[in-house]
Amino acid sequence: MTKLHRVRLRGTTLIEALVTVLVLGLAALAFAQAQLRGAATNSSALWRSKANVLAGEAADRLRANPAGLAAGHYNSLTTAAADPGCTTASVCTPAQMATADFARWRTALANALPGGSGVICLDSSPGDGTAAAPACDGPGGQLAIKVFWSERGQASLLVNVVRP
Repeated sequence: MTKLHRVRLRGTTLIEALVTVLVLGLAALAFAQAQLRGAATNSSALWRSKANVLAGEAADRLRANPAGLAAGHYNSLTTAAADPGCTTASVCTPAQMATADFARWRTALANALPGGSGVICLDSSPGDGTAAAPACDGPGGQLAIKVFWSERGQASLLVNVVRP
């Protein structure tokens, strides 16, 4: 009778080993999934951080040209324009400086962000719009700096509001 009992125990040990392997495999898959989610979140944070820095750079450019800001040369920069080629060392008008600032900023956006583009405009509701239709309505005293980029096939938007 004792031999019969031992035979049953051998099969139980094999089943326990298979269950252990299965549980460890599931744990490894869960860990891999957590790593992938973490990597995706880090990527998203990187793009948002770059967009934030570039929006701050645009705001600094506005403040560096007070005559152009007061004259309204930054109120509706929504389409790409050619860089007039003036620098701080050469003589440029406030309007030329605004155009140069915008052209250089848009180039920086395109180089730093996937599908990166942006607009600077007066907008009463700055949190809306897309890269194709930035939804700049014109009224109001808020200059909206809108940065657009594509992240894993989805459009992303960051808005920085500047009150001149």
